[in-house]
Amino acid sequence: MKLVIAIIQPHRLDMVRDALLTTGTEGMTVSEVRGYGRQKGHKEVYRGAEYTISFIPKLKLEVAVPDERSEVVVEAIRKAAYTGKIGDGKIFVCDLEAALRVRTGERDNDAL
Repeated sequence: MKLVIAIIQPHRLDMVRDALLTTGTEGMTVSEVRGYGRQKGHKEVYRGAEYTISFIPKLKLEVAVPDERSEVVVEAIRKAAYTGKIGDGKIFVCDLEAALRVRTGERDNDAL
């Protein structure tokens, strides 16, 4: 099993969700996060004063998938999150040692 973690721009969430549904992915977790990469933040003007925004709002998606589906899921997220501009995000894939469905006690791939 793999845990796919994607950091994306908030306005791309619906497109990524739709892309994951077409791959047969049934669930994901979404968290609002803030951070920066190569962008290093940006400046905004509010009531005549300039402010440096160091951390940019992003969404963190977490999707647990069987090993054989991880590349399909990664590619679906990549295509749906792509804008071609700096700040599109990152995708990480980690090994997932175990999974357990609390309600039924199902384990690993059956729990996904």
